[in-house]
Amino acid sequence: MEFISEELLTYCEAHTSPEDALLQKISRETHAKVLMPRMLSGHLQGKTLELFAKMLRPRRILEVGTYTGYSGICMARGLAKEGKLITLDKNDELEEMVRGYFEEAGLTDRVQYILGNAMEIIPTLEEQFDLVFIDADKKNYSNYYDMIIDKVNPGGIILADNVLWSGKVIQNSDKKPDKDTQAILDFNQKIQDDPRVENVLFPIRDGIMIARKL
Repeated sequence: MEFISEELLTYCEAHTSPEDALLQKISRETHAKVLMPRMLSGHLQGKTLELFAKMLRPRRILEVGTYTGYSGICMARGLAKEGKLITLDKNDELEEMVRGYFEEAGLTDRVQYILGNAMEIIPTLEEQFDLVFIDADKKNYSNYYDMIIDKVNPGGIILADNVLWSGKVIQNSDKKPDKDTQAILDFNQKIQDDPRVENVLFPIRDGIMIARKL
């Protein structure tokens, strides 16, 4: 995911509003205690998500893939008054840690944390969303999008993480991509071809697709 030099990345972080003590704690403990800590959104991406939420002031946010709660906390800080974040994850081993972080953030009453299979949960949600963040299993990105698009209000934003997939999206075309890479390629093309949205792919960290529903 190192698309720019370490020096430039450090400069970007130095000129981005800093992480507060809680986000630093989540980052530190995730790297110390949890497998695959690179899945954490981290400083630049977290602040990007937070600023998007603060600009939109969403009443409802849907997050597919909670992990350790960093991104959810960032987005929830931009919720409108009486707004709610619904966040979905299948890893019950992290539940105690994540609920603890939401409590420390003062967000217990504003976050609905649901454990289970997102493919089964999303169709049951009756909410309409102003902001959606997809950051879960790549093979289902297109499925999540198809399930979610009609639940997004006009003018709402869908964000999807890891859409550059560590640069694999532009690897040698003579070599057949692996299943996850192909899923990301298919998802990116689906967004590009969808007349219901306007979109831009941001080369932030591992790539964020931003689609605004028309």
